[in-house]
Amino acid sequence: MLKPGPAKKVSIYVGETHKYHGQSLYSAILNYLFYHGISGAMVTRGVAGFGADHHLHSTRIEALTTDLPMKIEFIETADKVEEVLPKLRELAGTGLIEIQDTQVAKPAEEEKGKRAEAGLPPFKRQSQAKLMQIFLGENDKWRGQPLHKALIESMRANDIAGVTVYQGILGYGAHRRMHKDSALHLAHDHPIMLAVVETEEKLQAYFPILDQMMQQGLVVLSEVEVIKYAHRSGSGEPGQEARA
Repeated sequence: MLKPGPAKKVSIYVGETHKYHGQSLYSAILNYLFYHGISGAMVTRGVAGFGADHHLHSTRIEALTTDLPMKIEFIETADKVEEVLPKLRELAGTGLIEIQDTQVAKPAEEEKGKRAEAGLPPFKRQSQAKLMQIFLGENDKWRGQPLHKALIESMRANDIAGVTVYQGILGYGAHRRMHKDSALHLAHDHPIMLAVVETEEKLQAYFPILDQMMQQGLVVLSEVEVIKYAHRSGSGEPGQEARA
């Protein structure tokens, strides 16, 4: 984290159309900085400029193709800059990297709720649980509403921690009727899967409700190991967490 005092300001200049492994180069550089602990970075887009090849880049309407200059800029400690500089040279390619001495008068502050957690390692919780997967069709109904939406509401009402709904693009079930996504079909019946991770006790208590709502479909129950990282409170103990 930045502190008041001497620091380095790094500016990297690349072209808007430059690529790195199939993605925009400026985006790749920003991602590298983000995942290597740089305090903050900003990308700005120029409206005109030229580089070492003396080719003029402009946003003028009469220009049919544009490759506008992009600048990625960040401020960090000298040690951190030295750490990331070799990879930045590789990423920048034919671009320009500029480093200036600067002075941090006031570093950016984190939100109040996160400030107390700064510097504390995450607390790892590990336990056994059950994964319940429910497979049904998008057009399946329960009392006039889509079944998957009704199941979500009933799980929430019965204190199930959380559920994720996945929409398939192709599949078939016990009736061997193909469910697919096609522009040629006016009515879609995509396959739907609901995934729930919960304790066995909670799921067992919910099964009678599920039996009433599920007229057809498939329910699969599997053993899973839950690994969850939670922020510690200022006392060093895991804080209270709100349930989904």
